Amino acid sequence: MQLENSKGYKQVIKWLKSSKKKPFKFQTDAWQYYAEGYCGLINAPTGFGKTFSIFLAVLIDELNKKVDLKSTIPTRKKKSNQGLKLIWITPLRSLAKDLARAMNEVCTELELNWIVGIRNGDTSQSEKLKQKKQMPEVLIITPESIHLLLAQKNTFNYFDQIECIVADEWHELIGSKRGVMTELAISRIKSIITEKHPERLLRIWGISATIGNMEQAMEVLVPYHDVLKTIVKANIEKKIEIHSILPDHIDMLPWAGHLGHKLAHKLLPVIHKSKTTLIFTNTRGQAELWYQTLLGQDENLAGQLAIHHGSIDYELRNWIEDAIHTGLLKAVVCTSSLDLGVDFKPVDTVVQIGSPKGVARFLQRAGRSGHSPYEISKIYFLPTHALELVEAAAIKEAVRTQDIESRDPIVMAFDTLIQYLVTIAVGDGFDDEKIFFEVKQTHAFKELLPQEWKWVMQFITTGGSSLTAYNEFSKVSKDPDDGLWKVKNRQIAMRHRLHIGTIVSDAMLKVKYLTGGFIGMIEESFISRLKPGSSFTLAGRVLEFVMVKEMMVLVRKSKLKQAISPSWLGGRMSLTANLGALLRKKYNETLNKTHDEIELDFILPLFEQQEKVSHVPKSDEFLIELINTKDGHHLFAYPFEGRQVHEIMAALIAYRLSMIKPITFSMAMNDYGFELLSEHPIPLDEDNIKALFTPLNLSDDIVASINATEMARRKFRDIACISGLVFQGYPGKYLANKHLQSSAALFFNVFSDYDKHNLLLRQAYDEAFYQQIEEPRLAAALNRIQFSRVIIVKTERYTPLCFPIKVDSLRDNMSSEELSQRIERMTAESEKGLSPTRRKNKQRK
Repeated sequence: MQLENSKGYKQVIKWLKSSKKKPFKFQTDAWQYYAEGYCGLINAPTGFGKTFSIFLAVLIDELNKKVDLKSTIPTRKKKSNQGLKLIWITPLRSLAKDLARAMNEVCTELELNWIVGIRNGDTSQSEKLKQKKQMPEVLIITPESIHLLLAQKNTFNYFDQIECIVADEWHELIGSKRGVMTELAISRIKSIITEKHPERLLRIWGISATIGNMEQAMEVLVPYHDVLKTIVKANIEKKIEIHSILPDHIDMLPWAGHLGHKLAHKLLPVIHKSKTTLIFTNTRGQAELWYQTLLGQDENLAGQLAIHHGSIDYELRNWIEDAIHTGLLKAVVCTSSLDLGVDFKPVDTVVQIGSPKGVARFLQRAGRSGHSPYEISKIYFLPTHALELVEAAAIKEAVRTQDIESRDPIVMAFDTLIQYLVTIAVGDGFDDEKIFFEVKQTHAFKELLPQEWKWVMQFITTGGSSLTAYNEFSKVSKDPDDGLWKVKNRQIAMRHRLHIGTIVSDAMLKVKYLTGGFIGMIEESFISRLKPGSSFTLAGRVLEFVMVKEMMVLVRKSKLKQAISPSWLGGRMSLTANLGALLRKKYNETLNKTHDEIELDFILPLFEQQEKVSHVPKSDEFLIELINTKDGHHLFAYPFEGRQVHEIMAALIAYRLSMIKPITFSMAMNDYGFELLSEHPIPLDEDNIKALFTPLNLSDDIVASINATEMARRKFRDIACISGLVFQGYPGKYLANKHLQSSAALFFNVFSDYDKHNLLLRQAYDEAFYQQIEEPRLAAALNRIQFSRVIIVKTERYTPLCFPIKVDSLRDNMSSEELSQRIERMTAESEKGLSPTRRKNKQRK
């Protein structure tokens, strides 16, 4: 069928022409593939209409089913009775409102009487009840909310008319358990439709930014062998301008955080010359600090500057998003809460504060500006310390060469599977043989063995071999009337519905003024460290802590102008492998001057200083610095593999050194390298260096060098919450984090002692090794070091490369004032020895 001859296609083209637009080839390709019954994945640059490539395909299909549009379609005021046609799964709540607005406009223009609904954690109870009576034709929904739908009775009625499921921003979901939730939900809906309407074709489509494993991403979303599938890739290049904000001079001893706020005054002209600027930080704590810093620099920004992150109250977030749309705000300091797919037309400039830690994240954020096809995306990079300028140059090259990271899918997440099975048992119930077949069809569980399935079924029905004596873990039982497995206990069903989802964070407390009015949310672990009268910042306001009452943090306005910024869990991201490899290359190019990047020219004096006092490692070299100071004997190593890998590598090398002679170390690390510090001389030399960094016996040495059991125990806390082993509490009465941790630890110990084949226990160790320890990446790094030329430099002063690692090691144990004084003293001591004539002892292996 040639789609362009159809009535629906012609109507859409006519509407586009009236708006002086025409579709891109990838969009018309997608429409044709959809009409032919294909499933697949859409990949196109930000701002080129990925959403419309699928949404309009669905509308064209619907328009083609109408015989006479004018006579058969009622006006939009009349109630629609067509039922749910399109499920649009989105990872972020902030995307939903923007998407619904755009979709409703298109339906109106095409005179199609479709209602676009939203269902997520922000949706009111009245709206949910309205949807229960009559589903909209389009439902924009999060993975958690779609599972909540599956936990209702008679769910097949919701999906009776469904024709298409779209996973938006699929690259964001694929590497998490939320992606597994999406896979399982799609498998259930597909099965419901196949059973009731075997002749109907359910189309499954994903929308994704560029990732390194595009083919695999499609196979994860559409693993079914009985469907046609394709990748529709736009052959279009989005123009991106990357500018670095450079300091006036460069410190020879840089450290993390020393530079960022000093450059705030250089950010003001960027904000003032732009219509609207989004200023991205990597953490919520940094967002709060930068909001205060910018207001302090320019009081005229008051009322024109806002802050947006996930802990700010929903109504305030909503207002901020509307204010961006209407152009009321000059700038917004934000986190990943505004990373994805949000089309804010007035935004013409983006600023990235500090390293984005990955190329894909940087491109995603850059795409928030110039969000239409022929506009240029403009992004400014503001370094928080001098060495981050090398990252800016590396990112520029990655953007040019499209060297984008892959997203590895999560597999065999038994906690998510257990939660899902209880979810559908709370709903209509399930036939265990049919569900096993469904689950096996997903990518996440295609390797699931019959004995593992048997264990999972035993776990949800009796609690497994070690918990059989406790009735509360016998959640699911077989209904003798219809033979389906169901949850019959109403309290178990209610408690389960409250905690559907795979995002387990610290207990969040609402923050409220004593006089009334909500401000946002704060993590319990942060607030527990505060004393009454202490001040902190939230949503850009300086607040004085009064008390915690019934899971509510009561505050008043503080008289202080500055205060501590809240810390949230998971604040430190790690450098990706792609960016690490490019960094090693850029270090090479800087000294050789084989480049045309202004950032590398600017950083050259620092590299020349590093070369004088130590060495600048080339891409095929591995540098180790041995430094003796009053603090002791330091070993600094520079693999450039990211903080997470360095944390484990440091422990591994410390263990192997202790096998040579008994010795203890303190450790520190950043994204570039790590430090081992001892009171005694370190037994490392050119003869044993390769043996110390060997990948041989890696798994055994990791277990011996780190507390792998403790890491697995920490992972088990989340697994216990997701699988329903530990109840997290009722709304407004959530259990404290320490109680959750102790409850999970109790189960961990019981399973370790009495149920060693427990799959949740196995999962905890797997997650510790593959996600936290990143054993495959660690092994690859050690392999690379084996084939690198090792440079060992002995010196008596801190070098430009090791200084930021040293400062990081002091940060946690000192106040900011003590840290500043210590840095000044260390800098003065080091600069005494940083003369060009000073001898250095350099060994090559």
